[in-house]
Amino acid sequence: MSRSSPFGSRKLPVAVLGATGAVGQAFIRLLVNHPWFDLVEVAASERSAGRSYAEAARWIGDDAIPERVAALTVLPCDPAKVESRVVFSALDSSVAGDAEAAFARAGRMVLSNAKNYRLEPDVPLVIAEVNPDHLEVLEAQRRNRGWRGGIVTNGNCAAIAAVLPLAPLHQEFGVKRVFIATMQAVSGAGYPGVASLDILGNVIPFIKDEEPKLEAEVKKFLGAMSGSRIADADIGVSSHTNRVPVEHGHTIVMSVELEKKAPLDRVEAVLRGWRGASDACGLPSSPERPLAVADQADRPQPRRDVDAGRGMTVTVGRIRPDPMFDVRLVALGHNIVRGAAGASVLNAELMAATGRLDQP
Repeated sequence: MSRSSPFGSRKLPVAVLGATGAVGQAFIRLLVNHPWFDLVEVAASERSAGRSYAEAARWIGDDAIPERVAALTVLPCDPAKVESRVVFSALDSSVAGDAEAAFARAGRMVLSNAKNYRLEPDVPLVIAEVNPDHLEVLEAQRRNRGWRGGIVTNGNCAAIAAVLPLAPLHQEFGVKRVFIATMQAVSGAGYPGVASLDILGNVIPFIKDEEPKLEAEVKKFLGAMSGSRIADADIGVSSHTNRVPVEHGHTIVMSVELEKKAPLDRVEAVLRGWRGASDACGLPSSPERPLAVADQADRPQPRRDVDAGRGMTVTVGRIRPDPMFDVRLVALGHNIVRGAAGASVLNAELMAATGRLDQP
């Protein structure tokens, strides 16, 4: 059941930073007709500022730029120029650190897709269905940093797809160790991304900085509040990350060791029955099921399953015994929607529903 807007008949004005890039465009698609948020500003680099969005953006995809967004003037990523009190950041990590902090100091709430602050102990790294309680650390963040606003991050695209099936297993049985191998879509590299002659008919067994991010973020997502900081879960994580010639959809292969041993049918029942935190249910971007179990032996597959739940459902399959650990499985998530812009929008909806965003 969908929730009514916490803002009544009005919408909360929001902006997108880094609006011309691939993730920025995904934010625009998700926000342009959003029932709670009103996309009123777009911002990007100095070379784009002052131009219309239609002139500044190289639009990716078969759909047209939404008409009212096309006419917006691109603003610089400066809190003195952007008026919205809630901003979604699709900024590249090379500029996100300073820019996002400037907005937070100026009293803005930043929903960030960038990596810069994800692992800070006073910055929430949130999947709405998994760890909404981590938002409580925002009060400490403001005290520690002297910010009037704040920064809330969503995770690495592969980490989100891995954590959604790991979360119910950790809640029910405890996860002791996990081995992860990824097959990551080219859209995860942004645009123009990987050169076609490098990726066509090929697999690239290296994505810069990806393995440390994946290993660290899994532990933080599954960690717990400890006083005024977030403490990592005591889980061993080993990962291999690979770029493959798939447009959208990160495939995650995992072997999991459980603290409490359980028969395979019990493990599968837990995954099938999980709906996540109640605070995240019924939000505009919430899928009916954040986690779906595929029964076919050869699923999930990016071509067939990536758009499940409007791109917000992670599909799990091939749940079977592991000869070294306890259970192995395959997970698939949409790296641009659930793994990036959709995760930030859902986090903002969660904050709005729990009274953490300003009234319009």
